[in-house]
Amino acid sequence: MHMDFVVKGARLIDGSGAVPCQADVAVAGERIVRIGNIEPVAGVPVIDGTGLAVAPGFIDSHTHDDGYLLAHPDMTPKVSQGITTVVTGNCGVSLAPLVRPGVPQPLDLLGPAELFRFATFKQWLDALRDSPAAVNVVPLVGHTTLRVAIMDDTGREANDTEKSAMRGLLSEALEAGAFGVSTGTFYPPAAAATTEEIIDVCGLLRERGGIYATHLRDEADHIVPAINEALEIGRAINATVVFSHHKLAGERNHGRSRETLDMISKAAARQPVCLDCHPYPATSTMLRLDRVRIASRTLITWSTACPEAAGRDFQDLKAEWGLDDEAAFHKLSPAGAIYFLMDPKDVRRIFQHPLTMVGSDGLPFDPHPHPRQWGTFTNVLRTMVREHRLLSFEQAIHRMTGLAARQYGLSDRGFLKEGHYADMVLLDPDTVTDMATFEDPIQLSRGINGVWVNGQRVWNGKEPGGARPGKVLSR
Repeated sequence: MHMDFVVKGARLIDGSGAVPCQADVAVAGERIVRIGNIEPVAGVPVIDGTGLAVAPGFIDSHTHDDGYLLAHPDMTPKVSQGITTVVTGNCGVSLAPLVRPGVPQPLDLLGPAELFRFATFKQWLDALRDSPAAVNVVPLVGHTTLRVAIMDDTGREANDTEKSAMRGLLSEALEAGAFGVSTGTFYPPAAAATTEEIIDVCGLLRERGGIYATHLRDEADHIVPAINEALEIGRAINATVVFSHHKLAGERNHGRSRETLDMISKAAARQPVCLDCHPYPATSTMLRLDRVRIASRTLITWSTACPEAAGRDFQDLKAEWGLDDEAAFHKLSPAGAIYFLMDPKDVRRIFQHPLTMVGSDGLPFDPHPHPRQWGTFTNVLRTMVREHRLLSFEQAIHRMTGLAARQYGLSDRGFLKEGHYADMVLLDPDTVTDMATFEDPIQLSRGINGVWVNGQRVWNGKEPGGARPGKVLSR
């Protein structure tokens, strides 16, 4: 049997949640060819896994890496924490299909305007194939992007002509390889979209199935009707509903995760649903005054007018300038921010739900990003596994791998099995940890000894491996 290399002596976490076992893993080309006790073969490199664990590569279920994949294909923030596949196009915003010189918020979260140069979804996917990144890509198309591409005025419901044009763009995206659609009706370019508009535009999924990922219309006081709206849309278009970055925002909603998780559990008995979450009690997006006013603390991540404000506390800036909330907001805007909005108890409770996947929701172009961009997955292994003991190591790995692969319909990935693609991470379960903090967010994780994508090493424990073997995946 031909083998390119063998990982020997590691504890094998297969991605299913099953009890780990001791086993060697042999790789040839892009795939795992043997798992078991493998005797050394002359000329075949052996990677010593003694005292370590080998697991499937992590799947980041919620990213905004659409443009970063092209601008920074080494994908260091992701591979350094064990991620081998990213789901893009979330929260209603995807890089394609859209060509315009300036883009409104929140589309600018995906990067500078010059990245928006793809008139069709296929053009963007072709660019990823022509210049591969270090990680695999699961692409979604954003409903907000469709609105901005077609509508001159997004502050209203789309008319029949506009909805037909959006369906045309969506049809092209689905034919090109989009796994489904995302919405972000929390944000102004899509806030005026009615439930009926979304069902009408996204009805193309009805015959083919797929993903409907949603940044809910409201994650605070009105989260219950927002969840019901998403479930209604999922049923109408025959799609798996993914509740993105599930949270309860604002102090008066703390503790309501019991209510929302019960809703999701009951819904799962009737229709396909799942959710993703990151382990931090703070979120990050564009600067919004309504979020500032319900957050216990707000940190600025970037500001066009005041770039020196990145990393600063909103209240400190306001005091320095002698301004009230509204005046400080206008002085900074357009800008991005981190909001401390969630109860850590809710975050931990959400992570214990059996349908919860892990999604970083990082904003890779932020000068002072939320630490989730560099540390989400290793933070989960530190906090949820070792410190709080809410999940076993193999259960946490399952959320990051096999569960996500199953929900997104990824065949031959997410599990360590013979014949599967060799997306793998070699790590130390006892020491793996995030180093990124809110004060110093651009920090490499520790305890990730090696990462492979499609059989090629993309992280050697200290720096990128140089290979860029990522693929645009298909259902």
